[in-house]
Amino acid sequence: MPPEFFLDRNLGRRVAEELRARGWTVHRIGEVFAGDAQDVPDEEWILHGLAQGWVPLSKDGRIKTRDREIRPVRERAAVLFYLDNQQLRSLEMVERLHICREAIHRAVERGGPAAYAVRADRIERTWP
Repeated sequence: MPPEFFLDRNLGRRVAEELRARGWTVHRIGEVFAGDAQDVPDEEWILHGLAQGWVPLSKDGRIKTRDREIRPVRERAAVLFYLDNQQLRSLEMVERLHICREAIHRAVERGGPAAYAVRADRIERTWP
């Protein structure tokens, strides 16, 4: 069964819609937390998603460098993915993720703890 992903607010509604149209199972943070999760700290949404069995997906690679935020990934031996370029347009984000879909699924199967950058044509483990 393919993994389900929990999208950080910074990826936006359009990314979620486009990934769903390509067959991904994704959950938007704004569908889970009130107020589009404006006041929800990273560690809280990450922990919530992991508790559901969802893989966190963001475009903020700094998460892996902040102990409080990466702790749930470490403690649950989970994986987290982030886009390596925060300036991409929504459709560019979707294409980049979709091109790397099989590699992402394999990384999820391998387990963690690990954080991966989603690059233009591959994923790269960047933590620990």
